[in-house]
Amino acid sequence: MLVDSHCHLDFADFADELDAVIARAADAGVGVMVTICTHLSRFEQVRAVAERFANVWCSVGVHPHEAASETADAERLIALARHPKVVGIGETGLDFYYEHSPRARQEQSFRAHIKAAQATGLPLIVHTRDADAETAAILGEAVAAAPLRGVIHCFSTGRQLAEAALAAGFYISLSGIVTFNKAEALRATVRDLPLDRLLVETDAPYLAPVPKRGKRNEPAFVAHTAAEVARLKQMPMAEFAQATTANFLRLFDKVKPAKSEAVA
Repeated sequence: MLVDSHCHLDFADFADELDAVIARAADAGVGVMVTICTHLSRFEQVRAVAERFANVWCSVGVHPHEAASETADAERLIALARHPKVVGIGETGLDFYYEHSPRARQEQSFRAHIKAAQATGLPLIVHTRDADAETAAILGEAVAAAPLRGVIHCFSTGRQLAEAALAAGFYISLSGIVTFNKAEALRATVRDLPLDRLLVETDAPYLAPVPKRGKRNEPAFVAHTAAEVARLKQMPMAEFAQATTANFLRLFDKVKPAKSEAVA
């Protein structure tokens, strides 16, 4: 079984064919999906998708792009995370590439999510772009203060952040970017990452992997990303799928897949 650890099934891109998207994921061997919250104001729609499908789970959080317009109050995040289908806090973090929200507001939101993750024991789902040093510093400070688990989602940066994340006990999730022609530096880093800390994701509807690049991404396509990382790790696809699914279930331990989806 494969897991799509990060997708956005509540987005309008999937509204007209969500049942078909979930069916195609099953046909591709994707047994579990986590649909990620980006706006607290849309959490009910995110949760509704997770409630509709037995093999879909969700998170609660505010994307750094929305930090200026949506307040991420730790107590509210903690309360919403009590729902049985909520398995993670985020996505949250820092995005200094687009800076759709002021940096100070992004950091404030990030710290609120960290507080909620520490209080609930749920994994923190981190988005970071052009903010490696700042992200590593905040995570290092948080881990030193209290237990914290989590994942750097859609990892596409350099070794320093990877090493800082691993030192903090975090996992690293790889998206379709690892298949892109110009991603050789990323592939070089991925070759050296420990297998027991890797996850795979789509970030659907974005970042469709080769050979689907240019199309709308969907959970079934995580198989292409997994195949590329298995190639980089020089291991059979089935073995890689089993390892990354075990990693996912270790981190997102609130997920309880059906017996037919469980890891052998």
